[in-house]
Amino acid sequence: MTSTTTTPQSATTAVALSGVTKVYGRGPNAVLALDGVSLDVAPGEFVCLVGASGCGKSTLLNLVAGLDRPSGGQITLAGDANPGLMFQEPALFPWLTVGANVEVPLKLRRLPTADRKARVAALLDTVHLAEFARRRPHELSGGMRQRVALARTLALDTPVLLMDEPFGALDAMTRDILHDELERLWTSRNAAGQPLTVLFVTHNVREAARLADRIVLLSSRPGRVSYETRVDVARPRRIDSPEVSALAADVTDRLRAEVGRHGH
Repeated sequence: MTSTTTTPQSATTAVALSGVTKVYGRGPNAVLALDGVSLDVAPGEFVCLVGASGCGKSTLLNLVAGLDRPSGGQITLAGDANPGLMFQEPALFPWLTVGANVEVPLKLRRLPTADRKARVAALLDTVHLAEFARRRPHELSGGMRQRVALARTLALDTPVLLMDEPFGALDAMTRDILHDELERLWTSRNAAGQPLTVLFVTHNVREAARLADRIVLLSSRPGRVSYETRVDVARPRRIDSPEVSALAADVTDRLRAEVGRHGH
């Protein structure tokens, strides 16, 4: 049996995967992408998924987002809101202004015009882009476009945010700044009693150690939960701190071992 369901908001689980399997194709050419993945994510928890290319990280995120259906197992989301999904590319509408891009999901929710304008202004202020509301995407830097994409995703007012390598194409300095921004937004939501649960896919182990409450390592194809660890490093963190570096080195060693087993 395969299913994706929503339930009333749970005090302990925002996203639950139970024995999730995904197979592409049929017969001898079938590819087993995910094999029996089980994972519980608590409300307000920041979980990073790491693993080698092709291990099924993005596939798992697409299943949670409802963009695809599992071949087996069950995915349960607390509450009745669809999760917000943010990709590596900002995918902004080039003919719309920054403000109009952020306004799109608010229009889809049919909010009154005055409420939409106020919400857009608040979101752009949150990501420090209030003065760029009338600009077009081509007038912004890559990091600024990602901030617009983040504001647009937050406009969904979803309790679950799915992020697929959102900072992977950015330079190190811009990525570090956006780490700070994301952590600030996530922390403020949780402190305000509006838990924001983040499931974050990355190839960058140090990025995972910088951001996560918990790191989950997926094995090489087929993807299975191979290892997970709590990140017991006080926030705010620096990506180059000794504690983050030590944890990243440990997870990297485990990732290399997984890749080695797959290679043999």
